[in-house]
Amino acid sequence: MPSPRRPDPGPASAVTGLTGRPVHRVRPRSGTLWEAGLDDGRTVMVKRGDARDAVRAEAAGLRWLAAAGAVRVPDVLGEDERWLVTERVATGAPSAGAALRFGRDLAALHASGAPAFGAPPPGGPEDAYIGLAPLRNTVGEDWPRWYAEQRVLPYLRAAVDAGTVRPAEAADVEHLCARLPELAGPAEPPARLHGDLWNGNVLWGADGEVRIVDPAAHGGHRETDLAMLALFGCPWLRHVLAGYEEAAPLAEGWAGRVGVHQLFPLLVHAVLFGRPYAEQALAVARTAL
Repeated sequence: MPSPRRPDPGPASAVTGLTGRPVHRVRPRSGTLWEAGLDDGRTVMVKRGDARDAVRAEAAGLRWLAAAGAVRVPDVLGEDERWLVTERVATGAPSAGAALRFGRDLAALHASGAPAFGAPPPGGPEDAYIGLAPLRNTVGEDWPRWYAEQRVLPYLRAAVDAGTVRPAEAADVEHLCARLPELAGPAEPPARLHGDLWNGNVLWGADGEVRIVDPAAHGGHRETDLAMLALFGCPWLRHVLAGYEEAAPLAEGWAGRVGVHQLFPLLVHAVLFGRPYAEQALAVARTAL
């Protein structure tokens, strides 16, 4: 008979096992995230990954972003198949100066590059996640075709299958995908993307430095991260963009392409959260056309 599966440890036991330090307190932050105080005075974050390879994907993404030496990320202190322990970031108030630095650092992160569009981080799985949604990192040669086939259309089909998008409405998104080669702007090399850069994954540090967390890292188009920042609002976004353009000017017409890059996260949200996001995605597709 196969041996029974060992019970999964709680967050305190997971932290001790991965860091070698006793834990004297644990405070829940969300359903799968805790803050743990260690006996040496440090406070760390511990996250449980319930989906297969979720921890592996996140840890590999954090290390790949950190390797660029650009935007800061929390240090990975330990991980196994189920648990991830990272440095805790002391947060403060957003500021214009921090936003400008963040923009410059984000440009440097993107410029550090990726082997190809869709390339996962070294050591990361091909089947990863964006939030709670599956994210397949399959390599493509040119961005318009890869973005349509690997980012937009899979989530459009899932939304149609769920009844969130009606089949007749899907034609607008499919038409946009067919026109992506002419809508995408000048060709750009693959950028090293955070991949899920909404405001909730931007931590404004008490030390005046921004950290980014919870990546869905992969090789992609740099305008995608910027469009994601704009989608749900980001403090001092005008200053972030000014810092970015100072370091690495964007291609002409980039502001008119924001909706094209927002289509993917909107469809992900439509799959996860329903019709209101589907309506936003459809409006973006129709406007872009």
